[in-house]
Parts: sequence; structure tokens; C-alpha cells
Amino acid sequence: MKILLTILICVFSINVHAQNFGGGIILGLSTSQVSGDNLGGFNKAGLLAGGFIDLQLSKTLKGQMEMTFIQKGSNNPKMIENEITDISLSYIEIPLVIKYQQSNIIAIETGFETAFLINAYDNDLYSEIRKHPFNKMDVSIFIGMDYSINPQLILNSRISNSILPIRAHASGATFQLNKGQYNSVLSFALHYIL
Repeated sequence: MKILLTILICVFSINVHAQNFGGGIILGLSTSQVSGDNLGGFNKAGLLAGGFIDLQLSKTLKGQMEMTFIQKGSNNPKMIENEITDISLSYIEIPLVIKYQQSNIIAIETGFETAFLINAYDNDLYSEIRKHPFNKMDVSIFIGMDYSINPQLILNSRISNSILPIRAHASGATFQLNKGQYNSVLSFALHYIL
């Protein structure tokens, strides 16, 4: 992880003369839910911030690597009624992205991301986390879209879902592909090209 952070810092601090490379800053908002927590809806808002480097692979294809801080989890708007706890998770996330430039202003993207848990909290005085801890890593797949506002500013929207559980169900039960709780995230971010 320290190696990837060092690479990102070097890319931003050194003037890269190759015309195929680029980079920038990401700032946005994530909305999320945790599948399997008996709540529904993208009710948890969080911060999304970081940076990216990209490489032009062809006229229409671009590869991109990002490193972001992202907040995920779930929020129970009816806590008093059903006593289901909120979940707050903070990750350092590394998405690997392939972008297809559909037109001058629209690009379609897909990829996978690996996230490393840096903080976990639920409002049940940590008792649930002690009994059923969160996995330290979250692996997700995603699809998304870029809309170019101008040559330096891009609006990105992305939906992602964990492919591995972030923790087991409280009961420990599993059923077919449902092995536990999963993050689902819808994010909106501005990418500023440096």
C-alpha cells in the first residue's frame, strides 16, 4: 500500500513528458447501503476524495488507476422503530478502470476495486463489531460514466457492489451466493485534470 501511495505522489510531483499519461484530483460524494443488514436504500452519505493517473491506450480506450478515501455503510432513518444499527466504514480504495470514449463528452467505464478498511463503527456500542468483525478488505466490481464539463473537469458517476462479503451474517447462515453482508455504493465525483 505504501508503494502505491509513493507511486501516486511521484506521478503528481514529477512533470511527466509522455503525452499518453495524465492525472488529477478526485472529490465527490458516495451514497451507500449494506446488503444483508435488513435495511434498504442508499441512505448513507460519505466523502470520496483522492487522485488518479491514467494512460491513453488507443484513440478510444484509456486505463486509469485511482487511490481514494471513501466512506461507506448504511444509515437507518427509522432507528427508534426497528433498532437496526447504523454502519460507518472508512476505506482506502484502489480502483483499476478501463474507459471507452464514446464521444467527445461521454465515456463509459468498468473495472474492479480493492478497498482496505481503516475504520469501522456501528452505533450498538461496538458489540456487533466485536462479535462479527468486518473483513479488512473489500473487493468490488463497478460500472460508470464520465461527462466532460470542459477539458479539465469531468463529472463521474459510478455504481459498485462487493463481490466478496464484508462480514458474515450475525446468524452465521449462508444461502447459495449470499455469504454475508456486501457494500453497494453509488458515487458522484468531480475529476479535475492537472
